[in-house]
Amino acid sequence: MDVVNVLQTPPIFFRLFIKLALSLFSSTFNLNYKAIPERRLQSSYDIDTRSGFFPPKPLQSLAPDYSIWEDALCDANGNLSLAEDDSEDAVSKRAFGERWRSNIASWPVLDCTPLQTDLRSSQRAHMVLAWLVNFYVHSMPRPDGTPALVPKALAIPLTQISRHLGMAPVLTFADTVLWNWELINPEQPLSIDNIRFVNLFSGTDDERNFYQSSARAELRGVEILRIIDDYTSLPNIRDLTSISKVARDLTRLSGIVDTISEIIQSVRPICDPHVFYWDIRPWFEGSDAKGPTEPGWIYEGVDVSEPLDLSGPSAGQSSVMHALDIFLDVDHKLGQRRYPAPSPENKRADLGFMDRMRRYMPGKHQEYLRQLSSTSLSVREVARSTPTLRDPYDTAITALKRLRDQHIRIACLYVVTMSRSTPGARGGCPASAMIDRLQAARASGKGPVRGTGGNELSVLLKAGRDATRRAILKSN
Repeated sequence: MDVVNVLQTPPIFFRLFIKLALSLFSSTFNLNYKAIPERRLQSSYDIDTRSGFFPPKPLQSLAPDYSIWEDALCDANGNLSLAEDDSEDAVSKRAFGERWRSNIASWPVLDCTPLQTDLRSSQRAHMVLAWLVNFYVHSMPRPDGTPALVPKALAIPLTQISRHLGMAPVLTFADTVLWNWELINPEQPLSIDNIRFVNLFSGTDDERNFYQSSARAELRGVEILRIIDDYTSLPNIRDLTSISKVARDLTRLSGIVDTISEIIQSVRPICDPHVFYWDIRPWFEGSDAKGPTEPGWIYEGVDVSEPLDLSGPSAGQSSVMHALDIFLDVDHKLGQRRYPAPSPENKRADLGFMDRMRRYMPGKHQEYLRQLSSTSLSVREVARSTPTLRDPYDTAITALKRLRDQHIRIACLYVVTMSRSTPGARGGCPASAMIDRLQAARASGKGPVRGTGGNELSVLLKAGRDATRRAILKSN
């Protein structure tokens, strides 16, 4: 017998040996690892190593063929007012608003196909059209109970370009934060100190500062993406070098999340809650912001059988925070048995909220999150079976819970309290009184306070916070 030709060549034999060893090892430690397909670089998901989900350079204006869109957006800034605003300044802008909307209603429907050959042009088109839609709808007086008709000159191309990008045909977090900026110094790269937000609904510094704080948190999250990338790149999670690295990275992750919490809190002195609630937030509202029983928006010329996601922009559309939840295995759908058990209020929350918010993200970012969900090794399961990783993991989860506690307090101040005020009043409340105020509102018949996408705000935020707490290993 020719033994040399019968035996597998060394490389093949080695691969078979490694495969068998890993199989036995995984069975021994009861780790439910998923198969790892060929790994794609983050850049293939439109993620930049330095700017994360931000494009590394500002989006350039569209070609001259689309100048009517760009010009109309430029004209809208500073010259339109909310339809329900009866202040002297707002009333003085009514005539211009009527002419502006009439002009748009007379436009031809432009074809977006030429823009689809370039990703940045497609993103720019989405941003410009989405801003125009919200300017149009919210500056337009209409009787109660009447749906808002978005003219086909906006509705059709926005739907077309959104379908190409794989995202909702409405204003999103990407349109207001990720794509809505220019460089202060074009000779310098993107940084939080070198960007200026261009489009503003209210024209206030408060609105600009609100976007700036959101951008600061997103850019701080770039390091989170690096930690995730490093983890998913580890060839063997069980060797001592890898375990030490994961422990260090989880500890570092805790510090990053705490920094983002500080950024959220820092918005208070630079964005007045009253200005935010009465002058800025109404512009963000989407078709379903008033709840399921109120009339929404109609996109003229778009097939009514085509379901459209038309909620407003939300911090829940931040791809960084979704990536962090997936990486730490936070169970927002209550699909896993964890403790403490979900409360009745948790179960009443919109368990599909996070999945729905992903549909408002750019398609490539959605694809990254799907890949992360389906192929990443669960750091929570690894930490559960590796004693030296349990504390670093729980520390990271606890930091994320603190962030969500902070978010609830900010929501109380900026939305819940202000919803009980009037356009001319100012005030504040302790976060601990938030639930009492909501219950009082229900008792008075005012109904729950809703987010810009129509969700019951308090229930939603508490459910996210409690889902995070249930991921702590010491509780399970």
